[in-house]
Amino acid sequence: MAGTGLFETLLTAALVFASTNVDDIVLLSVLFADPQLPARTVVTGQFLGIGALVLVSALAGLAAVAVPPEWTALLGVVPLAIGLFKLVGVVRAQAPKQKPRAENHFDGSAIGAVAGVTIANGADNLSVYIPLFAANRAAIVVYAGVFAVLTGVWCWLGHRLVSNQLVGAKLRRYSHIVLPIVLIGIGFHILLGARELLH
Repeated sequence: MAGTGLFETLLTAALVFASTNVDDIVLLSVLFADPQLPARTVVTGQFLGIGALVLVSALAGLAAVAVPPEWTALLGVVPLAIGLFKLVGVVRAQAPKQKPRAENHFDGSAIGAVAGVTIANGADNLSVYIPLFAANRAAIVVYAGVFAVLTGVWCWLGHRLVSNQLVGAKLRRYSHIVLPIVLIGIGFHILLGARELLH
């Protein structure tokens, strides 16, 4: 993959990642705005989630296995359940504002939750990644490398959006309400892809 071939592979990887993960920037900004989620927890969860998707895609691509989208759509249960859990917490608190709890360590459950939402939100990406990897197995390492770099860029963009004075202030003020609604919406949207299983 020297010369033009390598450039085309890098460009393809960048375009595929950007087109399949554009919605993740919005999701990341909402997650970063949540005072109960330290930035490193969001970043770690995002990398784990994207890493899991790439790993599954690489293994399936090498084995030339197709994953039916209606089955991956069942992962919509993950963000839906997390969103409902958070919404119940908001209702029980009976207050629009809560003091953020101190976080000086990695919260394993929070990291797992972020990773789970990332996987569920990107499950439909498998239908793009698997054939891409299967068509050019020698480039899987390059694809994975580009995806890793762009995951960092995506995290930076999401954090920058929250750091914006105009947008960030509103996100932080209403994040305790916005995040559950966004997660529930994502969950329902993903689950719609599983309706074929009912026929």
